[in-house]
Amino acid sequence: MAKAIVIGSGIAGIATALRLRKKAYEVQVFESNSYPGGKLHAFTQSNFRFDVGPSLFTMPHFVDELFELYNLNPREYFNYKSKETVCNYFWEDGTTFSVKKNSEKFIEDATETFDTGGNELRNYIANAKKKYELTSGIFLEKSLHKADTYFSLETLKALLQMHKLHINKNLNELNESSFRDPRLVQLFNRYATYNGSSPYQTPGIMSMIPHLEMHYGTFFPEGGMHSITKSLYRLACDKGIEFHFNEPVDKINYTGTKAIGISTLKGSYEADVLVSNMDIYPTYHKLLKDLKKPEKTLKQERSSSALIFYWGINGNFPQLDLHNILFSSDYPEEFKMIFKEKSLSDDPTVYINITSKEDAKDAPAGSENWFVMINAPGNYGQDWEKLVAEARKHIINKINRLLGVQLEDLIISESIMDPVKIENDTSSYRGALYGAASNSKFAAFLRHPNFSNQLENLYFCGGSVHPGGGIPLCLMSAKIVTELIQAP
Repeated sequence: MAKAIVIGSGIAGIATALRLRKKAYEVQVFESNSYPGGKLHAFTQSNFRFDVGPSLFTMPHFVDELFELYNLNPREYFNYKSKETVCNYFWEDGTTFSVKKNSEKFIEDATETFDTGGNELRNYIANAKKKYELTSGIFLEKSLHKADTYFSLETLKALLQMHKLHINKNLNELNESSFRDPRLVQLFNRYATYNGSSPYQTPGIMSMIPHLEMHYGTFFPEGGMHSITKSLYRLACDKGIEFHFNEPVDKINYTGTKAIGISTLKGSYEADVLVSNMDIYPTYHKLLKDLKKPEKTLKQERSSSALIFYWGINGNFPQLDLHNILFSSDYPEEFKMIFKEKSLSDDPTVYINITSKEDAKDAPAGSENWFVMINAPGNYGQDWEKLVAEARKHIINKINRLLGVQLEDLIISESIMDPVKIENDTSSYRGALYGAASNSKFAAFLRHPNFSNQLENLYFCGGSVHPGGGIPLCLMSAKIVTELIQAP
């Protein structure tokens, strides 16, 4: 039987392993950590359960698809429920707004809260849908670096309607030209952070993201986000995929222009196909030291990272839901600090995720588990101890102002994740959550391809390569990779 090796057991790595196994490869996965999932992991502290990383679950059909590959009912492994409330938003002027999953309900509520009309919102949402329909088949579902992606009727159709994609405007410019209410502009600017970018730099094509959230909805997986990892890992084990934990790969071996296997501290392993789910930067700098590096790609600006406080809170907050955003009063300054100054704003936008709202077992009775995150620059050697201490004060002060509490009296458990720890735990270069940032109109074309131009049989998946970061795109990368690989 032909052999395949996957380096890294992030969600893209597990999905790639499953797809290769379905193609009749004997698959081994090598992971430096003692657990699968990469950023999609969890921990428990003082009887509070926390998902470590990704907290938003949308487009669940991409997960279901992996079970359906094997003619299995996904619900026997993995369950989730749709959320009526997408997110609750809070502004310093006292405005609160709850986004509902139904777009017409969103439009109705928004016209009552903001200085806007229903037609403005309908046009914006319709244009977002159009952008997705024009580009998904080119940018998201196929290898962007293969000639047949470009020489197709689908590509020609997109090129003829290029003006509708708004790649010559940044997202903020598009939103300011679409809405007169600055709060609504800020709400739609936030979607730039879904791929770790700045709304003042990323192109207007990113306005398609609200369509995905409103069209597909948001969901809560039973057991939390970590259950996605656990269910796929269980399926992989059931299908005979072999996992090597605590066994980091030291080198990708090749002869001439052909990848032939890997080396670890425990030995060497041969394979007919190799797929790296490791961040593309350390893949080249650690595993392919002697190979010519794609310097232009590796020098791309990195996406934002995150500073996360996992707080056990003694109390209940009925005004909060699963997803909550407390907006900065100076959004341009926040992104200037992150991407230009490589530091943190004194008034950051605060995201609060509370899974105990959906699963009471995630926190003791009368308490809530708060995953509190702000966008942060990558790790460039800053004084993180000082930045974390200052950020903690600013975050608590903001929560106190907007929610009318004394939060410091309610925190009974705390753990912290900063860009340094993200980089160390996940090998994500500089702690970037999404690989390269999308802060230019050409960013999508500059992401590393899903295959090697230098070595046969070597491929790449995950958030640092095409088509990008986040759970849906990582799962798409696994599908793209395995479509490039011939069955044995």
